[in-house]
Amino acid sequence: MRELIGTGTALITPFKKDFSIDFEALGKIVEHQIAHGTNYLVVLGTTGESATLSKSEQLSVIACIKEANAQRLPLVLGIGGNNTSAMEESYSTSDLSGFCAILSVSPYYNKPNQEGIFHHYKALNAVAKLPIIIYNVPGRTGSNMTAETQLRLAELPNVVATKEASGNMEQVMTLLSQKPDDFLVISGDDALTFPITACGGSGVISVINHAYPKTFTAMVNAALKGDLQTARSLHNKTLEGSMAIFADGSPGGIKTMLNEMGLCETTVRPPLWPVNAAVDSNLRRLASLGL
Repeated sequence: MRELIGTGTALITPFKKDFSIDFEALGKIVEHQIAHGTNYLVVLGTTGESATLSKSEQLSVIACIKEANAQRLPLVLGIGGNNTSAMEESYSTSDLSGFCAILSVSPYYNKPNQEGIFHHYKALNAVAKLPIIIYNVPGRTGSNMTAETQLRLAELPNVVATKEASGNMEQVMTLLSQKPDDFLVISGDDALTFPITACGGSGVISVINHAYPKTFTAMVNAALKGDLQTARSLHNKTLEGSMAIFADGSPGGIKTMLNEMGLCETTVRPPLWPVNAAVDSNLRRLASLGL
């Protein structure tokens, strides 16, 4: 899936101060991404605060992004949850027109064992109408999807990639060394994208790329081409921002940077809350670097 090689941005959902969706700002953010070289866009992931959007709001967000994108970049849709049968129904009934793949997070809260995780995805694989990117993010789900489980899943016909956000480089290296040739390992950690890509990863699904699309995307492209000197230099420029946006919650951090850039309000929906004053000040400084 060449569409998934490079830099994808996990799009935020901008809100007005009254917590309603700011569709004008969302259109501007999409245009900003396209203008600065982003390779593809991820819709309704965790960063998009999909957990606090109603079904009708989710459909409105999808429609807005599709209209703003106008088929210029590939789109990936987030469909994930911790109720396997409900996810099977979503996979079967959702309108997937205009999307090239589904991003599906490992079941959260329930804390299934590895066999449970495997059979969750096996069930989704059986009903999938699009390729699936599995998503390992233990910091949010409460359970790690091991390299062994991910490699088992890589053998399923509709599972084409993993978004790896465990932060465990030994696990990532195991995946990269043992995966099938056509299976993609995509970084889910902005700060680790350079080493993961340099070691054979296929790029990133990023949050910091909202604010640093030109520079961060250039870093990934350089690493994919094997120009590690250039990639290392760009990595060092973006590293502080890549870490700072998560210092007091996400997507509050990246929304602060985008607010400094004039693209949206800092509003997040409860139970999320805007970042504290010290983090806010630092993020505004980082946003003003012009990267």
